[in-house]
Amino acid sequence: MRFLVTGSNGLVGSRVCAQLEQAGHEVVAVGRGGRRTGGSYRYIPVDLTLEADVLTAIESASPEVIIHPASMTEVDACEKNPDLAYAANVTAAAAVAKGARRVGAHLVHVSTDYVFDGDHGPYDEEALPNPRGVYAITKLMGEHAARTFVPTCAIARTAVVYGWPAAGRPNFGAWLVGALEKKQPLKLFEDQFVSPSFADSVAAQVVELGTRKLGGIWNTCGGEVVNRVTFGRALCEVFGFDPSSITPSKLADLKLASPRPLHSGLKVDKARSQLAAQPLSLSESLARFHAAWKAGSTPSRGAS
Repeated sequence: MRFLVTGSNGLVGSRVCAQLEQAGHEVVAVGRGGRRTGGSYRYIPVDLTLEADVLTAIESASPEVIIHPASMTEVDACEKNPDLAYAANVTAAAAVAKGARRVGAHLVHVSTDYVFDGDHGPYDEEALPNPRGVYAITKLMGEHAARTFVPTCAIARTAVVYGWPAAGRPNFGAWLVGALEKKQPLKLFEDQFVSPSFADSVAAQVVELGTRKLGGIWNTCGGEVVNRVTFGRALCEVFGFDPSSITPSKLADLKLASPRPLHSGLKVDKARSQLAAQPLSLSESLARFHAAWKAGSTPSRGAS
């Protein structure tokens, strides 16, 4: 099959491209600026906020399936600059969906658990979104744009994605490992519950939605809901770090620019019952994360 993947320089997008190429599919990767990943697949630099350029790239690639992980994910940056957030998460999503519609491609749109307010989590696919903050609102608007132009698309919601290499700014897991290696004191939220998601596993689930051309909403994330302190301590156990540097804190103590859902997290019953790419337990995902770290997949450990 022929795929076009956005955000191919990012954490999920790079893994989607790699997994598709390994499976023998034809891949056209799209990203902002120059190529920053390996692989022999075709790469097209495109600013996704420029609809004409997006449509040209999609028509040139003529994909059967488009997977769209690209977005602006820095929550506080979105709050401080709603214009940029809207462009990256709504305008771009609409442009990609219009392109998919134009060439008749199946669309997999990657979204987030932040579309929920976090008052009554964890959430299944039927739960009613209630976003708080610019990031959350624009991500839900991106979902609506995708479904407006491609009603049969898949919405793949994920959460707190981590993995090696960091692919740009450090993700939560990569940041934790770096700080623990340096024995820095850490304050982690004990009152925010999330579904930590290993990037390779998320990519595998998203790829399956694409190859099988599945539609509807899917929670494509880790298989357990834990608070960030529990995640940090579990990581210490697997990696052999001293957990005493972790101090539990409250989300409200940091006075962050953007609101975060507290009792978030996603239920994965649907994915477990219908996908071959199963959501991973926390212990299994951390074991795979540790294996990648030991293999030298970070720039600081000699990766290319």
